[in-house]
Amino acid sequence: MENLATLAQLVVSVSVIIVWVFRYDNIVVEFKQYGISDLLRNIVGASKISLATILLLAICYDGLPLVEASLGMAFFMLCAQIAHIKVKNPLIKYVPSFIFLVLSLFIAAFNYGVI
Repeated sequence: MENLATLAQLVVSVSVIIVWVFRYDNIVVEFKQYGISDLLRNIVGASKISLATILLLAICYDGLPLVEASLGMAFFMLCAQIAHIKVKNPLIKYVPSFIFLVLSLFIAAFNYGVI
């Protein structure tokens, strides 16, 4: 189970960093579609990259706020689900953030000792 949690950390953190760094142009378009300001988009991006970095570093270093970082990431993924609902995106657009929401909750639950 520990290996699954570590794999989940790796998948969530690397995916978020790739999307927010290398696919940033897509993020700009999506946030405009949602009607979200550039300032809030940048705050969300910086926060998600920071949380992803904590998730990634926590694989090698104990003592980092792993549960808090995974719950923070889950919050952002829940917000993404709400944004997709608000603009009535097709179901396929919901899938990535839903998967990352579930993985983030799994990481938190495992590291908190719930599962």
